[in-house]
Amino acid sequence: MTGAMVARLPDGRLHLQHGPIDIIAQAWGDREAVAEGERRATAKFGSVLAELAPELPILRQEGGQPSGSIGQAMAQATAPYAPRFITPMAAVAGAVADAILAALAMPGVTRAYVNNGGDIALHLMPGHSLSCAIAARPGFADRVTVRAEDAVRGIATSGWRGRSWSLGIADSVTVLGRTAAMADAAATMIANAVDLPGHPGISRRPAEALHADSDLGLRQVTVGVAGLTATDITRALAAGITAARMFRTRGLIEAAALFLHPEMRTLGPIALKEPALV
Repeated sequence: MTGAMVARLPDGRLHLQHGPIDIIAQAWGDREAVAEGERRATAKFGSVLAELAPELPILRQEGGQPSGSIGQAMAQATAPYAPRFITPMAAVAGAVADAILAALAMPGVTRAYVNNGGDIALHLMPGHSLSCAIAARPGFADRVTVRAEDAVRGIATSGWRGRSWSLGIADSVTVLGRTAAMADAAATMIANAVDLPGHPGISRRPAEALHADSDLGLRQVTVGVAGLTATDITRALAAGITAARMFRTRGLIEAAALFLHPEMRTLGPIALKEPALV
């Protein structure tokens, strides 16, 4: 594996890539503060994989207790869901985004985001906001605006069509949480809950058959969804909303949007908007 790669995109955004980690970051504010924040974020990024790699066997276990700061954030974000199955790996993308944001958001930076493959950590000083795109199905509004006064500082998405395996059948579940790691863990759990066990139109395979190192082991992950009736979709989304409502009551999420073609359900103060015309 090659070392960390750092680049500047044509529009000025920072691109950080190392192995499976692919981050886009941007900050606004005092010019010198932004430059220093980017320098610190780049330095932090260079050590992320070296910190995580030795602890992967622990991070892939239920209740794993890592010693590194990012691993600990992953464990803290996933622990509230026990005894349901979850490992710290369910929060890895969000926890990495949070760690890079913490380095980027130094004094003088008024707003910033770190987007780690769709899981986003946000920094907002009073009076500022950011509008973020989410993985909505075609035909649905796909923008959400987060303001400084909101409790939300993390956005994450999970689903069987995404880059990670899912035990459920949601096309996508986007969660707004207090941190990106918390949103990441919750999105995984809610997406798992959107399900129709035993439905003949759902194809599943053992996670280990798809990726030998998967933390899901022999658990059956979704690889295909077909033949759903309107009643099926309603029932699967209702199961997901029930889980989301429970997690919101416990303070684990702020809001969620669940998508299963061709339907959408939302919970909490999430106001989806159409993208602005340019």
